[in-house]
Amino acid sequence: MNTTSRTEENYLKAIFQLCERSEEPIATNAIAHAMKTSAASVTDMIKKLSKKELVHYQKHKGVRLTDNGSSMATNLVRKHRLWETFLVNKLNFSWEEVHEIAEELEHIPSKKLIDRLDDFLGNPKFDPHGDPIPDAEGNFTFRKQISLPELAEGAEGILVGVQDDTMPFLQYLNKLNLTLGTKIKIVERFPYDESTKIVINGAQEQILTNKVCLNLFVKTV
Repeated sequence: MNTTSRTEENYLKAIFQLCERSEEPIATNAIAHAMKTSAASVTDMIKKLSKKELVHYQKHKGVRLTDNGSSMATNLVRKHRLWETFLVNKLNFSWEEVHEIAEELEHIPSKKLIDRLDDFLGNPKFDPHGDPIPDAEGNFTFRKQISLPELAEGAEGILVGVQDDTMPFLQYLNKLNLTLGTKIKIVERFPYDESTKIVINGAQEQILTNKVCLNLFVKTV
C-alpha cells in the first residue's frame, strides 16, 4: 500500500482547492504559485503523484486528481476545516489565527479522532471562514451565495464567507467589523474605481475597494 508524505498531501489539497475554482485541468504554474515553489519542483512532485495514481497528468495539458487523489484531498480538507472550527468555537481562537495551526493538525491520520471531533462539534456544515466541511463520505453542503459585487444597490445581504482567508485580509476585516453574520447593505457603487459604499449592521458606513468586495460572499435577505 502506498503511503503519502505530508508534502504530497499538501500538493493534493492545493490541487483540490484549485479545481474548486476551475473546470479545466490545473496548470503546473498555478500549483507552483499556490505552493510557493518552482514549476520544476511541481513537475517532479506531479510525476510522483501520478505514479501513485493520485493525479492524472499530461504534459502541457495540466493536472487533475484521480478518484483516489480526490478522496484523499477531500479528507484533508475535512480535517482542516473541522480543526479550524474546533479552535474557534471551543478554544476561542480568532478566525485569522487558525489556518496555520490547522495546517499541522490536518495531517493527524486517525479517522476515529476526526469522526469523534465531528460529532463533538455537532457535525458542522461550514467552517469559521464560511467554507463547506465535507462529511465522512466526502459530501459537501452548498448554499445560495453570491459575491458582494453581485448584490444590487439598495439590497441587503448577510456575510457568509470569504474567498481570501489569509491573516492580513481577515485582520483587515476585523478592523472594519466585518465578520460572518454581519448584515451589509449596498448604498452606492462608484464606477471610477469600482469601489462600493456599504452600511454595516444598519449603522456603520464604509467604502470597500473592488478587491475586498470580490473576496466577500453574502446570501441575500
